[in-house]
Amino acid sequence: MTLGAPPTAEVAGELGGAELTGADLAIETHDVTKRFGHQWAVDGIDLAVPRGSVFGFLGPNGSGKTTTIRVLLGLAAATGGHVRVLGQEVPRDLSEILPRVGALVEGPAFYPFLTGAANLHRLDTADRHAPATTRRARVDGALERVGLGHAADKKVRAYSLGMKQRLGIANALLSPRELLVLDEPTNGLDPQGTREVRGLVRALAAEGTTVFVSSHLLTEVEQMCTHVAVMSVGTLVAQGSLDALRRAGRAHVRVLTPDVDGARHTLSRLGLVPAVEGDPSAPSGPAWAADGGALVTAPLPDAAPAPESIVAALVDAGVRVRGFALAEATLEERFVALTGEGFDVAQ
Repeated sequence: MTLGAPPTAEVAGELGGAELTGADLAIETHDVTKRFGHQWAVDGIDLAVPRGSVFGFLGPNGSGKTTTIRVLLGLAAATGGHVRVLGQEVPRDLSEILPRVGALVEGPAFYPFLTGAANLHRLDTADRHAPATTRRARVDGALERVGLGHAADKKVRAYSLGMKQRLGIANALLSPRELLVLDEPTNGLDPQGTREVRGLVRALAAEGTTVFVSSHLLTEVEQMCTHVAVMSVGTLVAQGSLDALRRAGRAHVRVLTPDVDGARHTLSRLGLVPAVEGDPSAPSGPAWAADGGALVTAPLPDAAPAPESIVAALVDAGVRVRGFALAEATLEERFVALTGEGFDVAQ
């Protein structure tokens, strides 16, 4: 496979406002493409994943996330472009890269007639870099770390989907890893299991491991990740720190008031386009609306008045302001703006 000449070491990108060099990056790609027949699954991807980050790889189903991951790990050959993982070339240096990488891609696959511990022993034995003298201790430790110590001697055919997902993560953690690649790691997990995986990811990042998480669950990404990239129809439409991506969206004015019509009229007069969140009269309406109040929101245009001027105008118009805030765009709003598609925000 010919991927072209290596690019320069510097990678430009909005990663919290800083340009990172190759030494700062766990993953970097340049103009990576992948074609299946006449269809482009991935088209011109330039990824820059900082070392030590928890990097969320977002996108709706079919956007090219898993294909990109397969290219990064050498499981699929790129049609064009250049890939570097942990400072080394893919696919040229895969034999040196892969022992430093743990991965869970497209769901775990195990022997159903073997126990969880026996599966991990078998997989660890197949790794020529894994020391046999510490195998039992590492298997036991990995199972405990993902909350499967109690099920170590249980056959995998009796595992739930969530337990199999945890076993896949345990396999990725059998040896110390510099990079962990997880494709939908919370798939099939109950809320408690999801929280445990989230805590595990944070702990690994605190120890210096870079964690690359592909997901379509927005709430999980927001709670786990420090950086994100957004895919849409095979292209990368945004990447950077989570905070920077939110800041790139349009901020909103949020006014809590019982005088909904007056607030909407005043905000409209100031050049804003107001909307009312929730129906205060509905039985399931928000708790803050129990006294007849409602939350009126409006995106701030580029030439919007200062916040204090907005509040003053509301008060002058006789609008009772019970709460006022400026809110950054949510990650969901940014995703919809970037891709034009909805997003799963709950599991």
